[in-house]
This record gives sequence, structure tokens and C-alpha cells, in this order.
Amino acid sequence: MPRFMKKRSKGAGLQPGALAHMDEKEIEKTKITLIDYDEIRFQETEIKTLDETLPFKDRSTVTWVDVEGINQVKILEKLGKYFGLHPLVVEDILNLEERPKVEDFGDYILIILKIPYHYDNKINGIEIEQISLVLGPNFVVSFQERVGDVFRPIREQIRENKGRIRKSGADFLAYTLVDSIVDTYFTVLEELGEHIESLEEEVVTKPLPETSQMIHNLKREMILMRKSVWPFREIVGVLEKGQSLLIQDSTKIFLSDVYDHTIEVIETVEIFRDMLSSMLDLYLSSVSNKTNEVMKVLTIIATIFIPLTFITGVYGMNFRYMPELRWCWGYPMVWLVMIGIGVLMLSYFWKKKWL
Repeated sequence: MPRFMKKRSKGAGLQPGALAHMDEKEIEKTKITLIDYDEIRFQETEIKTLDETLPFKDRSTVTWVDVEGINQVKILEKLGKYFGLHPLVVEDILNLEERPKVEDFGDYILIILKIPYHYDNKINGIEIEQISLVLGPNFVVSFQERVGDVFRPIREQIRENKGRIRKSGADFLAYTLVDSIVDTYFTVLEELGEHIESLEEEVVTKPLPETSQMIHNLKREMILMRKSVWPFREIVGVLEKGQSLLIQDSTKIFLSDVYDHTIEVIETVEIFRDMLSSMLDLYLSSVSNKTNEVMKVLTIIATIFIPLTFITGVYGMNFRYMPELRWCWGYPMVWLVMIGIGVLMLSYFWKKKWL
């Protein structure tokens, strides 16, 4: 349950818009990178003081401010004031358990998404990070939960002037960031698919007690993935079909492609969930079949020994007048009868295909 519903008591009692970092774990120091570009010019720098962002705010170029690590509340509060963000928007960015959503405030658009990392076999889990994007007329501000360049391929495209990014506006940059997050889901799902395939083979050939635990762990991770990706469709749909002046019609065509990819991700997650449910049923069936096989063998052995136990019981009553006890061939004859009964019963079981 803790992975699906975090404690939010830290923010209880605070006034709306009061900023408090909701995450309990320690995060690295905040790192802010600024990229300013157009088709001709390009500038990239690591921001030491937020005052360095002011000259870029009203330029005609596109400005991308990337914030890695959001544990320093004062820095985010000041950055929010520079770009005219409402305190409730900054509060949503700080709340790492915020549901993925999109909100249009007229002057800017807030987009909150979840991005998964690779599946870790050691912990049998997926780490999911919150990414918040603020799209303005000529700027994009991205907030990453932790320090780590998840947008490195996009940075390289901008540096090398590849593709359409430097020829387009801030809305196209925001689309590119959203598209890269969707691509991350495909990468993680491929890793999960390989793990599920190997686990399915193990369930069929050699089910172990640990197999059941692994299936349950994967089902839990798929629920977490579904919780993260399901609102994605609504978010991209709003961006594509919305009437915001911040998103051009030329960009909406690309958002339509992201929408299709989002549907594909959701369908893959649902397929994996169904596969895991079927695998759990198959595991229980395999274990039950193995138990039945053991019980069948034990039942056959017990059935063979029932008449043999009866014979030995009769001749073990030690009555005085039992003529077979004084017969010289009595002992070998009893053995012959018991062996014959065992062979006949085994033959009968074999004919009935019970063996």
C-alpha cells in the first residue's frame, strides 16, 4: 500500500498555496540549467543565481529552464514568482504525489507527468519520478524530482541543431519533452515484457514458491504503471484538442501522434496485467497438478498394500489351529500370493492408465 498512497500528513493544516516539500527522502542539491535558442543562436549555462534568468524572460528566443531536484522550496518559490506562477501551481509541483494532470491558466500551461525508470531485478520494482512542465509563450520550465539528465537526447538535438526543435517555438519543445517521457514507458515495458516471458516459462516448466511472489510483485508494479500512464491519455488529448493560444496547430499534429503512442502504452499495460493474472492461475494449477500426482502415487501404493496388509494380519493372529502354519510350503506360498496380488493390481492400474 505505501507505494500507491503516500503519507501526506506533512502538508496537513497548511494554508492553500503554502509551500512544503512533501517527499520524505533526501534529494540532491537543486541544479538549474538554462538553454536559450532560436534557429541561429544557442546558449547553454548552469544557473548559479535565479537573477540570471531575468534577461531571458522577455526575449523573442525560446528559453528552457530545467530544474533538477525540487527539495529547495525557496528556490522554486522565487522561480515561480519570476515566471508568474500561481502559488498553488508551485505547491502542485512540490507535491511529488500529485496526480498527472494538465491545467491551462491562460498565460501558461501546467503539465504534471510521471516517468518510469528501468525495471530493477534486485528490488523487483520500478522507480517512478514526477516531471512537471510549465509552458509559456516563449519559455518552458521543467521540474525533475531528482538530479539526473533524463532529457539528455533532447539537449543534444538542440546543441547540434538537429530536427525541428530550433526551428519551432516553445510549444514544440514541450511536445518533444512529453514525447520523450512516453518513449521511456516503451523502454520500461520492453524490459518488463522480457521478464514476464521468462517468468511464464518458469511457471510452466518448474514453478517454485518464489515464483508466486515474483508474480505478485509484477502485478503490483503494473498497477503502479497503470496509475501513472492512465491519465496520460487525457493530458495529451487536452493539449491536442484544447483552444490554448500557446499551442500552434502545427504542433497539435505531433501531439496526435503522442496520443496514439499513449493508447499503445495503456493497451500494453492492460495486456501485461491480464498475462500476469493468467500466469498466477497457471501457477496455482501447476502446483495443484504436482500435488495431485504425488497423491496419486501415494494412493496407488496404499491401495496395493491394503490386501497385503490383510493377508499378513490374518496369519499374524497366532491362533493355535491354523493348518497353513504347519505346512512346509505355507511361508513361500503366502509370499507368492502377495506378489501375485501386487503384480495383478499394478497391471490393472496400468491398463486403466492410472500410472
